[in-house]
Amino acid sequence: MTQAMQRQQAVTIHKNEVFALTAEQLQPQLIYRDCKPKQIIRVVKNELAVHGWQAETIQGAESLSAIAFGKGEEVILDFGEHLVGRLAIRIIPIGSPPDAPLHLQITLGEMPVEMAESFSEYDGWLSSSWLQEERVHLDILPSSLNLDRRYSFRYVKLKVLDTSPKYKVSFAEISCTAETSADRSLQAPLGHTDPELQAIDEVSVKTLEECMQEVFEDGPKRDRRLWLGDLRLQALANYETFSGNDLVKRCLYLFAAYPDERGRITANLFMKPQVIPDDTYLYDYSLFFVSTLHDYYLATDDRNTLEELWPSAYRQIELALERLDERGIVTDDETWWAFIDWHPDLNKQAPAQAILIYNLKCALHLAVLLGNERQDRLRQTIEELTKATLDHLWDSELGYFVSGDIRQVSWASQIWMVLAGIVEEERGKRLLLRLQQDSAPIPMTTPYMVHHFIEALIQMGERDTAISEIKKYWGQMIKDGADTFWELYNPSDKSFSPYGSHLINSYCHAWSCTPTYLIRKYQL
Repeated sequence: MTQAMQRQQAVTIHKNEVFALTAEQLQPQLIYRDCKPKQIIRVVKNELAVHGWQAETIQGAESLSAIAFGKGEEVILDFGEHLVGRLAIRIIPIGSPPDAPLHLQITLGEMPVEMAESFSEYDGWLSSSWLQEERVHLDILPSSLNLDRRYSFRYVKLKVLDTSPKYKVSFAEISCTAETSADRSLQAPLGHTDPELQAIDEVSVKTLEECMQEVFEDGPKRDRRLWLGDLRLQALANYETFSGNDLVKRCLYLFAAYPDERGRITANLFMKPQVIPDDTYLYDYSLFFVSTLHDYYLATDDRNTLEELWPSAYRQIELALERLDERGIVTDDETWWAFIDWHPDLNKQAPAQAILIYNLKCALHLAVLLGNERQDRLRQTIEELTKATLDHLWDSELGYFVSGDIRQVSWASQIWMVLAGIVEEERGKRLLLRLQQDSAPIPMTTPYMVHHFIEALIQMGERDTAISEIKKYWGQMIKDGADTFWELYNPSDKSFSPYGSHLINSYCHAWSCTPTYLIRKYQL
């Protein structure tokens, strides 16, 4: 999230014990597999590579056990694929009996840059404790070192900080026990006739798999918790691939189990040592509980879950409507937060207005399915807010929706207005295509926002344009070295990081897994 997200005033959590128990009963069994490094590599400077570094193979990893390492010497191993799991190393002394402890540094990374640039020089604003590096002292050798912490990585660098002049060490064996709750045996192969879309689908599925743990994590390297905005997109991808629908259900019950005293659902949950709701509340994320429940019901026909969680969903609508001004427009001031996208200058009012209407329509559909008495009120509210949006946020001279007192034009505002059905199809199509020609001043900055752009194109009948944009964005990410899709990617600024350093970026991230949903759901 953003640097501006300071702590809110203390809230009181009203735990729903029944919902919490339901979530606990749905805890998945993790699936494990043993993985070994494939090759020994070096990282070399390349100005054309992302972050300026690329990996080059030196030799196969089977030769590792025959190499002795002394003080200051290191080796970088490539496991050949992105992994989430726990590392084990068998270390053997070479030479005289060890007369001093081994001091070993272990650095793990998802990208070559993490093997090349020193973590000690990190100067970002997220905690450096997320950087995956360990230093250990081993007094007794030989030794089997089993690291307790779970890592997200492809590359491992082993550096001997010190031994003694009398001995060196060899790494007789190294392995990772990878873990996920995604069952590969249930994952339907795609077999696309377009090899580029096939490759994009495979990387998407791998990204989703790595993020499916005891909950749908947003990123297995950093944060490692359940975010509602990520959950919504992961669930959509899951329905088309692994069908881990009980995991979606578990996450919905977890969010519903920990509202604050007003019934607000938090933006994210910490899972250890017990479930702890964060004190971050986002206008758009709370609303997405409604659409996530809506999508879950459409995928599963689970009526019981819908009936139990409907009050929690409807409460998010009630709370969101409290934020409207006398015109029927979301109030834009210093008292609220919405995410929408990462651009630091993005005004959130217009996209938040559209997201409210989008979720009102999901709520209306659920109310109709339930025969709920609120459906008439929901219809009326949708009509009133749609009219208010067109009256106050549409600028006929500019030909765009505008946001905030500054009347800002952004991609996010236009995209969400299209997705919310504020404009009819032909007008929506013209709006999206014009965006690409005019280059609105506030662009998209994340795969999260690009996903919504692609889905808006598809819904407006621009399938060929959508396919082209998927290839241009996620396809280029693969060409730039992605074996899982990244949290952040700006093709015109590939060093972009909202955290002050690309070392802390997540290179396997939940909200980036959606091409598999788009390709499969819409048969692209």
